[in-house]
Amino acid sequence: MAAENSKQFWKRSAKLPGSFIKERSKVNAVPLKNKKASSFHEFARNTSDAWDIGDDEEEDFSSPSFQTLNSKVALATAAQVLENHSKLRVKPERSQSTTSDVPASYKVIKSSSDAQLSRNSSDTCLRNPLHKQQSLPLRPIIPLVARISDQNASGAPPMTVREKTRLEKFRQLLSSHNTDLDELRKCSWPGVPREVRPVTWRLLSGYLPANTERRKLTLQRKREEYFGFIEQYYDSRNEEHHQDTYRQIHIDIPRTNPLIPLFQQPLVQEIFERILFIWAIRHPASGYVQGINDLVTPFFVVFLSEYVEEDVENFDVTNLSQDMLRSIEADSFWCMSKLLDGIQDNYTFAQPGIQKKVKALEELVSRIDEQVHNHFRRYEVEYLQFAFRWMNNLLMRELPLRCTIRLWDTYQSEPEGFSHFHLYVCAAFLIKWRKEILDEEDFQGLLMLLQNLPTIHWGNEEIGLLLAEAYRLKYMFADAPNHYRR
Repeated sequence: MAAENSKQFWKRSAKLPGSFIKERSKVNAVPLKNKKASSFHEFARNTSDAWDIGDDEEEDFSSPSFQTLNSKVALATAAQVLENHSKLRVKPERSQSTTSDVPASYKVIKSSSDAQLSRNSSDTCLRNPLHKQQSLPLRPIIPLVARISDQNASGAPPMTVREKTRLEKFRQLLSSHNTDLDELRKCSWPGVPREVRPVTWRLLSGYLPANTERRKLTLQRKREEYFGFIEQYYDSRNEEHHQDTYRQIHIDIPRTNPLIPLFQQPLVQEIFERILFIWAIRHPASGYVQGINDLVTPFFVVFLSEYVEEDVENFDVTNLSQDMLRSIEADSFWCMSKLLDGIQDNYTFAQPGIQKKVKALEELVSRIDEQVHNHFRRYEVEYLQFAFRWMNNLLMRELPLRCTIRLWDTYQSEPEGFSHFHLYVCAAFLIKWRKEILDEEDFQGLLMLLQNLPTIHWGNEEIGLLLAEAYRLKYMFADAPNHYRR
């Protein structure tokens, strides 16, 4: 009896997924969903799953009620899918012809490996519907999604007279007997030249001493200390009380910058596994938390560039000597550890640091741009739903890696750059998209926009403007916190 009632319920209920609606006259036809979900609760109601365990087991799928599909509709739908698929396959050829029209002086691609990455990036853009919907202007520079080179998006030459002068000033500072760290921070705020970035980052992070005579011995000692940790702890990764940590690291590493071939090399992934596992063992208060894996990548790329003159995104690390790889690995570990020392409350139990920063961002935006803040409230968008990732990953999931490296030049030049200045960068980043945010008028659209912001073509120029706005906000609000409290 219960089974029979269940069958009848499914057949007569048109609101449940999987049920087939009998044909009715057009006059009485009422659409099930006549509007977009305009709030979180409506979105949740429209997408809630009505299936119950066991109901489908009692249903007879061979009954006539399950055989009323309109064959004409099915054929038309299939034809439409095939037509759309054929159009997608034609589009890469068009994009290639468009790129070929750009003058040679504006192209970024320098090698066959870059050309291969360009094809990969064009396929990625096709798979990502949001990038296709955003009507971005044609940009002649940085056509690659995964390009690491820190070239200006405006198409400026890689080395101007001004940049040569800055590079020479950096070299003078770094070669002096005792490097003036305050002056180095001042010079590094608008960006560090690629040629001196590795040693500059080591100094700014506190890993290297300012005294040039002590640097060589310090590097040697710290590198030996790191590999001492490897010998002491790394074999314990298979022990029962460390298995969960190691398994999560092992799962997360292939997801780290999946579009960049460099990070998909087995040798690089082994290096990351060791760095993250040793850090987790030495910091039991937090252990490993998803998102920390992203924080290794800028350091690894910067220290790799010390040994590689070509673009590193396609570089095969097996071409480096064992000593070079060990130096890169140890330096990445220590600099990442220095960074995390300042934001470790982001990764302890319940992640209180992130909770506080997201709340501070909400209060700050409510004072900077009340219209955007009220727009979020109207459609029940919580800041935690999009800004948690901004704080947890330091905007690394929102920006190309080349932009993250440029951003970190400034973060390491700012006092409490990763813990405090980052808040104002996030506020400036959010307000940057105010027009697009106000154009979205439903919960789902807002969340999709905020989780897929179109920064694919960003370079040094855009990051420079973002940092300038963040500095303005900090100057206005940092020393007067009551200004952004309600």
